[in-house]
Amino acid sequence: MPKIDTSKEKIEDILTRGVTEVVEIDNLRKELASGKQLRVKLGFDPTGPNIHIGRAIILRKLKAFQDLGHKVIFIVGDFTAQIGDPSDKLDKRPVLTIAEINKNLKNYKAQVGKIIDLRKAEFKFNSKWLKKLNFQEVAVLAESFTVQQMLARRNFKDRFKNDQEISLKEFLYPIMQGYDSVHINADIEIGGFDQLFNLQSGRVIQKHYNKKPQNILATEMLEGTDGRKMSTSWGNVINITDDSNDMFGKVMSLKDELIDKYFILCTDLTKEEVALISGSPKDRKIRLAKEIVTLYHSKDKAEKASEEFNKVYSKKDLPTEISEVKILEDKLSLLNLVFSSGLVVSKGDARRMITQGAVKINNEKKTDEAEVIQLEDNMIVQVGPRRFSKIRTN
Repeated sequence: MPKIDTSKEKIEDILTRGVTEVVEIDNLRKELASGKQLRVKLGFDPTGPNIHIGRAIILRKLKAFQDLGHKVIFIVGDFTAQIGDPSDKLDKRPVLTIAEINKNLKNYKAQVGKIIDLRKAEFKFNSKWLKKLNFQEVAVLAESFTVQQMLARRNFKDRFKNDQEISLKEFLYPIMQGYDSVHINADIEIGGFDQLFNLQSGRVIQKHYNKKPQNILATEMLEGTDGRKMSTSWGNVINITDDSNDMFGKVMSLKDELIDKYFILCTDLTKEEVALISGSPKDRKIRLAKEIVTLYHSKDKAEKASEEFNKVYSKKDLPTEISEVKILEDKLSLLNLVFSSGLVVSKGDARRMITQGAVKINNEKKTDEAEVIQLEDNMIVQVGPRRFSKIRTN
């Protein structure tokens, strides 16, 4: 049995730093101070191949419990991903196929392992137990909730009011997440604040099985690079798999008012250390970017990323390394050139970037997608402040 750290200061930091709500906080504080090893649950649905630093906030909270000596259980929602979590969604979430889920899972464990110690954690897939439930068992569990409770959720309430579809399957999601807590005997479940209804469902389902209801800890939500909630579907994310230069540049593009929040939610610095960081917003963002890149790469890469950022943005030089793309055509429309450069994911994305004035050819801004561009060897295509591509014609 590992030694459990019952330091009052560390317990209070877990219960308050980046936390919006704790259910049964006095009980949880007492259990954390008891010296007993608790089972702490966190579940992610693999809805995309990458974990962004917004989701990493909860993983970092899981690590904080692990550092105190508690047993952490990371649940991959490979079954629930086929249902679709309706939390904070204003329309139906697209259903993922098993093939898509497996593709997303390819590097999931390695990404989780960047933050928590997998050797001391349980890493489980909820398909192992959820697919064994029969229809009668699901029907009995569904009796624990009412339609009125479901429709009281903000997203369902808004969709119902606007005559938008709500499938019965979406009502089953919190039941399944709650059953996860029963299966792994969770003492605590953590998640983002948008997950609060699902987290509380675990307490309901545990009571159904005459088990002690879990304590709940909900963390703050993180805004993305455009100021909206960080979301893969909006493209405003900083992924923990981003290369060091891209990660650094994305942090530098943050709105100034988010700097302090990022320091608290995305770094290991204490509140006292953050309060002592002075200087202009740019200076403080450089320190923030270094801290975040160091966490997911190394201190050396953080310093090099800082130098590269200064070279490209302050001195207006080209990056040290630029990807090359060979194009055989002599001429292309601006739209097709940007798409062929490999710097965008679709022609729609290329059109959007051109419209926003974010495209340059050899450092000259281009805004007419129909303009015919005469291709030259070593021509530089730039999309936004951080993406460059060198065109090779021979």
